[in-house]
Amino acid sequence: MDWFLELDSEEQVFIKKFLMASRSLKNLASEYHVSYLTVRLRLDCLIEKIKISDSKKDSFEIKIMQMVIEEKITFDIAKEILKNYKENSYD
Repeated sequence: MDWFLELDSEEQVFIKKFLMASRSLKNLASEYHVSYLTVRLRLDCLIEKIKISDSKKDSFEIKIMQMVIEEKITFDIAKEILKNYKENSYD
């Protein structure tokens, strides 16, 4: 369960509230006073973060994808960075 420990405390609380809300995004949205779509997006981001944590990707790739999840860079920029990284690391 290393992935859970890698989440920040706010993300851990979100997962706990999700489970306590019987996995109902509608109930969770109501509790957070946000839209269903906002909760869905947040959950999707957490799912991607967990997938990355569980993957065996190169640590550089993981860091780049975490930047996408945290909206520090766009997905298109991340793809370009990773493409250049792969092209240059095999020279």
